[in-house]
Amino acid sequence: MTTATKAVHNRIAIVFDFDDTLAPNSYRSLVERCGLSYDTFKEERVQPLLDAGWDEILAKFYCLIEESRQHNNQPITQSLLADIGGEIQFFDGVPEMFDRLRKVVRDLAPGVDLEFYLLSSGILEIARGTPIASKFKDMWGCEFHFDDDGAIRFIKKIVTHPEKVRYLLQLSRGVGATGEQGQPAHVYRPVPESELYLPLEQIIYVGDGSSDMPVFRLLNDRKGTAIGVFKGQSADEWNGFKSMHSRRRVDNLAPVDYREEGELMQSLTLAVESICKRIALHQLSEGE
Repeated sequence: MTTATKAVHNRIAIVFDFDDTLAPNSYRSLVERCGLSYDTFKEERVQPLLDAGWDEILAKFYCLIEESRQHNNQPITQSLLADIGGEIQFFDGVPEMFDRLRKVVRDLAPGVDLEFYLLSSGILEIARGTPIASKFKDMWGCEFHFDDDGAIRFIKKIVTHPEKVRYLLQLSRGVGATGEQGQPAHVYRPVPESELYLPLEQIIYVGDGSSDMPVFRLLNDRKGTAIGVFKGQSADEWNGFKSMHSRRRVDNLAPVDYREEGELMQSLTLAVESICKRIALHQLSEGE
């Protein structure tokens, strides 16, 4: 017997960008840890590659690898990346945020699971070294290949800004990062709603700027929730504010402050509560 109501998925996912969303830019921290001026490194090393048509992420990581090779006595190593992760100072309220949001779900919808994910175009080895790494069910980002001494040698995996869309589709379908024989999973084929891990409308994504536009657009189209964060006193300083917020590509744009009384935490709480109530409505229909 078929039913006219939607399939029930008792699961909510909150997906966070990392750099400038949960913590200050970790790439900058790494460059400065190497004893370099970030602004000079960006202007003299990275910018010429961008002017020559390089992809921004590849250009930044290529320059890091070259810097490491030029200083064999002090290369950039896997342990250094982990140390930087361990020293990162998160934005206010980040460490406490996870338990606060879990409590919201427990109080409102005890049978619903709240899962956290990290999806970044930054260096995953740094994020893995942070004290909050265990809070995430899965983490996706750019990775390096290391030699036997632990020094970086080449880029192993890259997550471009548009590719973030593929990872959200993978999450929705409940498939891994790769399919058969290590090839990218087929995430663009239609999947019956009943077979989804969770629908995109039950995914909340939090990011800091125009680099997240592909994800914001996807969730806007599929009734998911997109929240933008900004540093400073005014939203006008946000990268991409004029083109994105005016076109309703984010549901809210809030200062990057995760403390309980802050607008961002209120936004996340309201988004979670809204999805919980939607799930409860579907459950009522299923029980009839």
